Amino acid sequence: MGMRITHLGSGSRGNSTLLCSGGTRVIVDCGFSLRQMESRLHLVGVEPQSIDAILVTHHHSDHSRTAKRASEKWEATLHANLETATKMGWQPMSECRTFGGLDRIGISDDLSLLPIPVPHDDADNVAVIATNGDGRRAAIVTDLGESTVELNKHLIGCSHISIEANYDSKRLMAGPYPESLKRRISGRGGHLSNSQTALILAEALTDELESIVLCHLSEKNNAPHLAESEVLLQIGEEYSGSISISKQDGPEFSNWLGQGEPERVGSLT
Repeated sequence: MGMRITHLGSGSRGNSTLLCSGGTRVIVDCGFSLRQMESRLHLVGVEPQSIDAILVTHHHSDHSRTAKRASEKWEATLHANLETATKMGWQPMSECRTFGGLDRIGISDDLSLLPIPVPHDDADNVAVIATNGDGRRAAIVTDLGESTVELNKHLIGCSHISIEANYDSKRLMAGPYPESLKRRISGRGGHLSNSQTALILAEALTDELESIVLCHLSEKNNAPHLAESEVLLQIGEEYSGSISISKQDGPEFSNWLGQGEPERVGSLT
C-alpha cells in the first residue's frame, strides 16, 4: 500500500499538506483561504468533500486559518490538541477531537497519525508521523527551534521526511530584521536553520529513507539552493533518495512511499 504526500503550499503565508493512503485522505494544517484550499486540492484531482480528517499542528494562522470552516463544509473530522483548540475557540467533542502528545490517532485501517510535541513560541506545536496500512511512515516537521530526543527517535526509519529549512544563518543575521526578531527566529522556540535541518536528517538517515522535502523556507532569509546544498553537505555521500523543495505557491509535486522520485502535479492520476 502506498502513501501520497503532497504539499499544497508551505511558507509564512500558509501551510497545508495532503496525505492519501488507500481510500483515506487527510489534511495536515489548513492555512490558506477556503477558496485556495479547494483550488489546490482540485489541482491534484482531490474533491474537498472526500477529505476524511483535518489535523491542525498549532494555532498560528498560517497553519489553522480555515480549518474549522473546511471541516464543517467538507464534513471532515477536525483534530487538534487541547491548547490549540482552546486558543482557536473550538469546542472539544462538539467541534473538534482533541489529542495529547504521542496519542496515536487512528483515522482508518489505511492511515494513522502520531503527534510529537516540538518547541515553538507561544504554541503547543506538534510534528506528525503518518503510518500507512503496511507500517511505512512519513514525517511532517515544521515550526520548531530545535529537535527533541523523542522526535529524533521517531524520524529514524521513516520512508519520507518533510522538514522545514527555514533560514540561512548568515542571511538572517545580516538581514534587516530587528535583533529581537532574529533572536526569536534562531532561538529554541523559533525555526530550524539549514544547518540544523541537515544535522537532524543526518541523524535520521537510514536505508529506508527514500525522499526528503525541505519546506517552510523563508523568502527573505533563505533560498532553495542554500537549503539543498547545506543538507547535501551532511548527507550527500550516504543518501541516494530524492530531495525536493516545497514552495509557497503549491502544489507542484507529490511523493509516494516506495517511489523515490516525486511526480509533478501535471502527471498525477
